[in-house]
Amino acid sequence: MSAVPTPEPLVRFQGVQKSYDGSQLVVRDLNLDIYPGEFLSLLGPSGSGKTTCLMMLAGFESPTRGDIFLEGRRLNDVPPHHRNLGMVFQNYALFPHMTVERNLDYPLKLRKVPAGERADRIHEALSMVRMQDFAKRYPAQLSGGQQQRIALARALVFKPKIVLMDEPLGALDKQLREHMQLELKALHRQLGVTFVYVTHDQSEALTMSNRIAVFNQGIIQQVCSADTLYETPCNRFVAGFVGDSNQFPGTVRGIDGDWCQVEIAGGMQLRGRNIQNLTAGSPCIVAMRPERILPANGDDTNHFQASAVDEVYFGDHIRLRCRLDDSDTFFVKMPLTSDAREHAPGTRIPLRIDPGHVRIFLP
Repeated sequence: MSAVPTPEPLVRFQGVQKSYDGSQLVVRDLNLDIYPGEFLSLLGPSGSGKTTCLMMLAGFESPTRGDIFLEGRRLNDVPPHHRNLGMVFQNYALFPHMTVERNLDYPLKLRKVPAGERADRIHEALSMVRMQDFAKRYPAQLSGGQQQRIALARALVFKPKIVLMDEPLGALDKQLREHMQLELKALHRQLGVTFVYVTHDQSEALTMSNRIAVFNQGIIQQVCSADTLYETPCNRFVAGFVGDSNQFPGTVRGIDGDWCQVEIAGGMQLRGRNIQNLTAGSPCIVAMRPERILPANGDDTNHFQASAVDEVYFGDHIRLRCRLDDSDTFFVKMPLTSDAREHAPGTRIPLRIDPGHVRIFLP
């Protein structure tokens, strides 16, 4: 069976750099392809370059170096209103003196859409977000969640090639934010429009995205599907930023192809994947997800001992805080079973982890 050909990218960042002061680069040598119909999240901490990347694509910022292409057309000198990109801001940026329908009418007028067509487009866009009954209201008469829906409808009303979203759910409370995440995901699936979404919330990115690009210090660290990103982070930063990760300093004691034997606190030896081609004797970081650490039996391989410190109740699971000899504490995520809460402080606990879930990184 022949391989499925990779589609042509809708957007291409090619060697893009951005500096605001002429010396410090906020974005460094950015190379990124965005494909038609995908939901791509740009994820990273504050100051990592993700929002600057979005602003350059939108046309509100210009690259210091490099090129941005949309369907093969160079965008660097194209003004924002000629790029056919929809934008949803964190503060929604609705015009307070205009009704909902006039807010949606504005970008259509700007693009010289005929008057007879505008009313149909406004009704269609409001129906997409289930806000057709609010056309005559003003933004101040709407809740935060309703304003967010209107801002999204305004971004969709002129049928853009891409919808850009800059932390649009950041101002909502937790329950509403989680509800809107599912609504956005369903709307994306329904419309098939390309979504590019900026967030610093890793759970938000994992929930909604087809692919995630993780930014740090102006550089994309890894870009891949949500499950691949979580299960196979490429370096220490990604492992720590995406999901929970226990990380221990150690030393590589032996190499076996793509695997290595490492020594951590108290002389404990573990086998894991050698992610960054470390050599014997190298200092390293050993990373393990808390849910992958399990109670051990006597004959288990890749086992180690820890002391219970305390436990944290999370409702659907227990997080047991443990300590290795002479090292920092770490967490073991345990299901709510009859024996999950039987570890008194100081109790020695035998633990194990599959070598495939131990990842060895550069410090």
